[in-house]
Amino acid sequence: MSTGKMADILQTFTTLPILPLSAALDPTTKPQFLQDLRSALLNVGFLYLSDTGLPEQLIQDVIKECGQFFEKLPREEKERIEMKNEKSFLGWSRLDNETTAFNPDHREQLDLSTPHPIPGPDAPLYHNLLAPNQWPSPEYLPSFRPVYEDYIRRMSHISTLFTSLIAEAIGLPSTAFEKFFDRDQQHKLKIVKYPEVDVPDLPAGASEMDRKKWEIKRQGVGPHKDSMLTSYLLQASNQLGLQAQNAKGEWIDCRPIPGTLVVAIGQGMEALTDGVCASTTHRVLSPRKGEGARYSVPFFQGVSYDAQFEAMDVPEEVLKLRDQARKQRKDDVEFTFVKGRWGHLGEATLMNRIKSHPDVGERWYPKELQLIRAQQAAAAKASS
Repeated sequence: MSTGKMADILQTFTTLPILPLSAALDPTTKPQFLQDLRSALLNVGFLYLSDTGLPEQLIQDVIKECGQFFEKLPREEKERIEMKNEKSFLGWSRLDNETTAFNPDHREQLDLSTPHPIPGPDAPLYHNLLAPNQWPSPEYLPSFRPVYEDYIRRMSHISTLFTSLIAEAIGLPSTAFEKFFDRDQQHKLKIVKYPEVDVPDLPAGASEMDRKKWEIKRQGVGPHKDSMLTSYLLQASNQLGLQAQNAKGEWIDCRPIPGTLVVAIGQGMEALTDGVCASTTHRVLSPRKGEGARYSVPFFQGVSYDAQFEAMDVPEEVLKLRDQARKQRKDDVEFTFVKGRWGHLGEATLMNRIKSHPDVGERWYPKELQLIRAQQAAAAKASS
């Protein structure tokens, strides 16, 4: 894509840039790829990644197994692997069980990760996030586990490559982020179903309060920013729903494009790059009645939970570009990785998971959940 076309996209931000990963592997096209990537990081924080090298058959298998999990697996088998059964926040979540922006997310999901043994008794509390997966029985879905283990493994390599390209794009060595990864780094993945909702059209001229009520009724997942470094969403059906928020506060549709992954920059990346890489607010609206359920498979690149907050030594010229871009950014979502609030990235991550899944918090982390609720009550009182 030419610099002029990229600039037009960034200026209007009514669509997302599309970057072919294959261009980063060709010495003749890599400089332009890095230039386009830098612009996307500074100004959008969201992009489509094409030509990823993922086998088409694997993508189709991932989509097929996703649908079969939700449509074919018996309810009792889902309950056997329910998230609240373990401390790790891995497993199945029933419909409306997770909350974002104080409202329930109308979605059903399964959380998986690269596997780890259960931590020992002396490990930090946030090491509970490192654990084995809760897999559905092969009796029901014989291909599910091998397909998703293969996909997680391949996405781990893609995310590591892309992070090295981010480093180069903002003037750092390609290895700059390696110190934030464990040798056996945990990455996470969800498979998600957004069922239809029977919600009428929003009337023309509706008040701001009525618009917000309408949006809550359609909340597949509420406005938020992803937590860690980078996320890669495979849109596994053709419905609209995913939206990114631009600097004007407008919600821009991220239309499903075959052969692409939607990449979101996480709050961890924004924190570590001192704000150079923009973490963009996004949400999902549930499909309307008659549109059919929406399916998606997001992959979340992990970072060492033992890592401490440490801003990178980004070149001054890039920081100046960051300062210009910040004037245009819209930032009305709570930032998880506030410098000085937490000693390690794992602490921030654990508290964020407890806030999103209070049923797990009530069972395994009651003290931490009590603290979160007290903070939320204080914030609500201060804003009233």
